[in-house]
Amino acid sequence: MTFFKSSKHQRLLWSLLLLSVGAAAGFGLGIFCGAEPPVGCRESDLTPVPDESFVSPASASSVETSPEPEPMPEKWVCLTFDDGPSKTTPDVLSALNSAGVKATFFVVATGNNDKYLPLISEAAAAGHQIALHSASHEYSDIYQSADAYWKDIDLLKERLSPYVRADGLRYLRFPGGSTNTVSRRYGGRGLMQQLKEEVTAKGYAYVDWNVCAEDAVGGKPSAGTIFRNIVRETGEQTQCIVLMHDSATTRTTAEALPDIIQWYKDNGFTFLTVEQAVPLPTT
Repeated sequence: MTFFKSSKHQRLLWSLLLLSVGAAAGFGLGIFCGAEPPVGCRESDLTPVPDESFVSPASASSVETSPEPEPMPEKWVCLTFDDGPSKTTPDVLSALNSAGVKATFFVVATGNNDKYLPLISEAAAAGHQIALHSASHEYSDIYQSADAYWKDIDLLKERLSPYVRADGLRYLRFPGGSTNTVSRRYGGRGLMQQLKEEVTAKGYAYVDWNVCAEDAVGGKPSAGTIFRNIVRETGEQTQCIVLMHDSATTRTTAEALPDIIQWYKDNGFTFLTVEQAVPLPTT
């Protein structure tokens, strides 16, 4: 099923789907992001979600008709941030809020960032989406087995519950992405496929990316480098999920944000949260 009205959009969607399927055998586009050890920047399944249009009351003839959903924007982008909250998060929120842009935060609660967890409430109150990443973010622990992964997610939701309605969080991002290979070292070659199937069966949506800021690589790239990375990787794409970080070591990401946001605006992109762009699985 597609929610685009034109064949042009259908062709674009199928292209993205084919890229996603091809990526399942390895590292997608083969571009390493440095988000965690080995991470692939890949085309993900960017199926757009339909607008929840208001259904008008029945007409005088008592025949109810549902208007067609509004089409997705021609060009859209989701700004996403992994591994926060941290001391970097206030600057990220300031840049986003000043620009009137909503983003999605894939958060952690490792025990080392407890004092920053109240920022999750602040981000949610400002209209940003909170999504799940990991409690420990330790590959050797979370990828031992499917049970170990879900214990990590349950612990994350428990630690987030004072700050956000954790049971309502249905979007997640696997540490390393859904095509990572490091998980094979701990849980075997079939683990990620099993986890993807279980995520869908449980009513979650897992979200990768197709634009990578490469802001978590060694050497702490400058704001200018991060900006250029995003512009280069966006290229001719018109539907983008951008991977960035708001961890303690990615201060320059916040510095780059105003230029990144302005560039996307200048090029006609609409900013969406992930939940506005990617549908939950139907069960």
